[in-house]
Amino acid sequence: MSKIVGTVVIDTAKCKGCGLCVHACPTKTLGLSSNEVNHKGYAFAVVANDACIGCASCGLVCPDACISVYRTKI
Repeated sequence: MSKIVGTVVIDTAKCKGCGLCVHACPTKTLGLSSNEVNHKGYAFAVVANDACIGCASCGLVCPDACISVYRTKI
């Protein structure tokens, strides 16, 4: 039996740090940076752990299309 895992890629330069992706993630994989900001001055979304299941909920709710999710079968 194989398992699906996800990889989240965030375009931190475009991210406004709204946090919608953080709230949409069922596995609490994402968080907001606490000590860095992007060139626009926003605390951006970051991958906080490797628990991603590849559901892409974060990418669906992102208003600026900053998130891509890739699914891999292991």
